[in-house]
Parts: sequence; C-alpha cells; structure tokens
Amino acid sequence: MTLTGSSTSGAAKGMRRNVIIGALGLALAGAIALDTTVVRIGSKQDLRKQAFNPDDFGRKEFPKIRVKVEKNAVDAVTLAKALLADKSAAVKKYGTETGPFPEMPVSLTGTLGKGTMGIFAVDIPRMPSDMTVRVQTGPAINGTSLRDYPGDIAFGDFTNQIQYQNAGAGINRAMSVAALKGLDRSNLTGKTISVTGVFTLINPKNWLITPVKLEVGK
Repeated sequence: MTLTGSSTSGAAKGMRRNVIIGALGLALAGAIALDTTVVRIGSKQDLRKQAFNPDDFGRKEFPKIRVKVEKNAVDAVTLAKALLADKSAAVKKYGTETGPFPEMPVSLTGTLGKGTMGIFAVDIPRMPSDMTVRVQTGPAINGTSLRDYPGDIAFGDFTNQIQYQNAGAGINRAMSVAALKGLDRSNLTGKTISVTGVFTLINPKNWLITPVKLEVGK
C-alpha cells in the first residue's frame, strides 16, 4: 500500500495534535496537584472542613486546656507582686501573649464577697491592698481567656470570626459542665474557695478569673 503526501501530512498533524493534547493534560494535572492540599484525617484542617460544632470542639479542647492551666498556674500573691514590680517580665515568665492582652494562669484560695450576675469578689490573704480579684462562676461565662491561653488555637484554624468566637463559647460551656455543675451561686458569699483559672491581663490591679477548677469550702 502506498501512502500519498496528503495522507502522510494528515497523519503527522494528527500525531502533533495528540501530543499537544497530552501535554496540555499533563500541565492541567500538574496545576491541579499544585493547588491541592492533602488533608490528614483528624487534623485541624480536616476538622475545619467538616461542619463545625462549637460544643464538640469545647468538649475536645477543654480537658487539654485544664491540664495546661493547672500545670502552669501561679500563686495569686506571687503573681500580683511580680506584675506590680515588672509587668513585662512577669508576662514573659508566666503568661501567654496571643493578642493585644496577655493571658495569665493563676491559683488562689480566698473568701468570696458579694456577687453580681455570678461574678464574685475574692478576698485573698497577703494580697496587695489595692488589688481587685474577681471570679466568674456562671451560669453565663464570658470572654475567651480559656480559648486564648494555650496559644495553639488560632483564628486561621477556623472559617471566619464567628466560628472563632463560637469556639471560645464552646470551651466555656464545656468548662461550666466540668467545673461548675451543681454550684449553688445563691449561697457563696462568705464561703472559702480554691480556684485555678486564667484571666486576661488588661489592668494588673484588676483581675477577672475564668476558672478551670473551683472548690467551695466552708
């Protein structure tokens, strides 16, 4: 069989077209691969891609947060004196700087004064006289101290600001269940309490503590 010039030319064009299409396919596959993120099951990226449940998140994260706070909590008198002597040094030694205001872990034993909306002043022996220390006991727990103290729960782990805020609320609710369940807030004034928790350092002389552990004595 003899191939004519036109048929030979057509076959060559067809081969070139196939080569070009193949090359384009490889280039496209390469581009897709470069734009693809491998997500490990159970990783933070995997959790982010799933439907976010703040209470599930809180139940998962709070036990780890509690362990870290209890491990690093500083006696309130020691911490107060350190902050008044050199705030920057005290923050560097004891705190976590994850935003404009550091988070400080603390432990104390004191006597509760009168409470308002579940927030009680605490009289702590040997504390500097111009210090105000309060602890929030719920039922509503405000703030993001527990979320922010560990330093490894970042905004970038979440889809948006609302989800990030909800993560903090979920941790607070998990803490309430674990540490404050059954607490008789109507009968706390005058009682001795032992608290381990975290506060956001806005004013070194005025603390509002979010507990991870709270025990009521007589």
